[in-house]
Parts: sequence; C-alpha cells; structure tokens
Amino acid sequence: MRALVTGGAGFIGSALVRSLIGDDVPVLCLDALTYAGNRENLTCVSKHPVFGFVEADIRDSPLVQDALRSFQPTVVFHLAAETHVDRSIDNPAHVFETNIAGTYALLSEVTAYWNTLGGDEAAEFRFLQVSTDEVFGSAGPEECFVESSRYAPNSPYAASKASADYLVRTWAMAFGLPVLIGHGANTYGPCQFPEKLIPLMILNGIEGRPLPVYGDGRQVRDWIHVDDHVAGLRAIATRGQVGESYILSARNPQTNLDVVQRLCRALDLRHPAGLPHEDLVEHVTDRPAHDRRYVSDPSKAEDDLGWAPEIAFDAGLLQTVGWYLDNMDWALKTGERYDRMRLGLG
Repeated sequence: MRALVTGGAGFIGSALVRSLIGDDVPVLCLDALTYAGNRENLTCVSKHPVFGFVEADIRDSPLVQDALRSFQPTVVFHLAAETHVDRSIDNPAHVFETNIAGTYALLSEVTAYWNTLGGDEAAEFRFLQVSTDEVFGSAGPEECFVESSRYAPNSPYAASKASADYLVRTWAMAFGLPVLIGHGANTYGPCQFPEKLIPLMILNGIEGRPLPVYGDGRQVRDWIHVDDHVAGLRAIATRGQVGESYILSARNPQTNLDVVQRLCRALDLRHPAGLPHEDLVEHVTDRPAHDRRYVSDPSKAEDDLGWAPEIAFDAGLLQTVGWYLDNMDWALKTGERYDRMRLGLG
C-alpha cells in the first residue's frame, strides 16, 4: 500500500497517518493547514523515511495532480473537510466549497491519475470517502442506522457530506473509479480540536470554565475512539468490497449530558483542583435543528471485514483526559485559532 491521506494533519487524519507510518506504509499527507490542521499532530512521524507532506488545498488541482503523479498512491483516504456543525451554521458557503467543490476537484484529479494506471494497478486502486453517520439525519426512538438507511441530513455540514458521498458514488457509476465509503460515528481521542464536545469539556474543566451543554443534553450520540475508527478505515481500504459503504461504530450510544458527567468524574480523578467539576455544567441555548439521536449498527463491517472496536468508552475517556493534561502546550496553541466561544447560533 502507498497511501495519500487528504486532511492528514487533522484529528482523524493524523491518527490514520500515525497508524500507517507505524506499520511502515508509505504515506503522503496533503493538508491545507486551515484552523484545525496542525503539523504538530504529525511530529512523531515527520522524520520517518516513508512520510511526506504537501501543504495544499484539495481544490488546487495542479498541486493535487503533481502529488498524485509523483507519489503514485495505491489508495486515497479522503478526510479533508470542514467538520464542525456549528461552523457550518455560521458559514454554510465555506463548508459547501470545501466539502462539495473540494471533493469534486479531488475526484476529477484522482480519476485522471487512475486512468493512467495499468491493469493490475488500476484494479487494486481504491478511493475511500470518509463520511459520517450524520448524513442519515436523526434516528427514531428504536432505530439504528445501517448502510442502506435513507440520507436525511439536517445541518449544512451533514448536507455537504451527503453531497460529497453522492459525488463519490456518481464517479464510481459514471467513470468506473473504485470507491468505498466509511460512515464514522462520533469520534474522540487525542489531538481533537477543542470546538468538539469532549475536548472542549476537558479543557474548560481543567481551567474551571463553564461546561456548556446544549439544550437539555439528552441528545444521543454513538461514540468511537479514534484508534478504533482508524483501524476500521484501514480494514475498509484493504478488505472492503468496491462500491460498498461501511458503518464504523462502537455500539456505544450516550447522551451528551451523560458524556459530560463521565468527563467530570474523570477530571475529578486526574485533576482534583476545582472538583467537583460537575458544578461547572451550564445548560445553554440548543443548536438550531439539533439532531436528537444517532445510533449505528456496525454489523456489516464486523462480519465482512473482521473489524471490531477494542477500546471501552470509560477507558478511552480516561486516556483522552490524560492526553490533554499531558499536552497543555498543544491545547494552549489552539487558543490562538479558537477561543472556545460559542458558535453556531446563526
């Protein structure tokens, strides 16, 4: 395998890069280094002989073309995206430009490159679209998302990812590109930019700042550790059937309020100053069109790919809290790009 990873300096992308490099898989990371892209996420692999980095936007077709032709990947993991629902509410146009127009531009260049490959190389090539369970909208009280669930996005972010998925499927049907899609559940772990729930709560709790919970906090999300998510993406790329999609979930639905309370208990153990941290919880105005419930069934990935998540949620939370406590310099530098103030009120 030779892997081109778009968005490889972001949260999930950098975890994927570190995993691949750890197995000596040649990787070229392509990242525009926008606010959430961070070269420090790749420090531990930056000197590795099979690692390369190109600072580029996926819409910059000449740079992408040069990267493809010079690196000659056998698989493209497409993770470059704007991922925060709140930001998509504040600036839908920016999210659409990156996630839809960017995916179109990337698909065009990847298809042109794929068409230059010989028979076996072309047959073995894969394009993996890293999607989300949010494209399915809000699940009913007893519903679990499966790969055939109807797309029903309710936020500009989810709509942009659904649109990108449709583009990927279209490129497979119209141009023959060998594609796969992975629908990840809510992902957490080290190096996650603190606009998302878990790192925001950890850093605010460490500093004694309020822990803002949207609405009643009873929205359900299905949580998976980033290392399990990455293992699933690698399984899809190597063992997935071309044209298929796979849900990656740890079968771990939790309400947002339950997650925050678990984090508070973890902080009480690891950072006793200011406990009980639960006293910092503050209910705030809910997000517009906030999906009420995401619950996904990963049976297809488990049965067809032999993949299964391994990290228990409480253990993963403790490890994640420990990582942020041990890497406060990393967290402080993100404050230069995001002051943790509320976004997404329209």
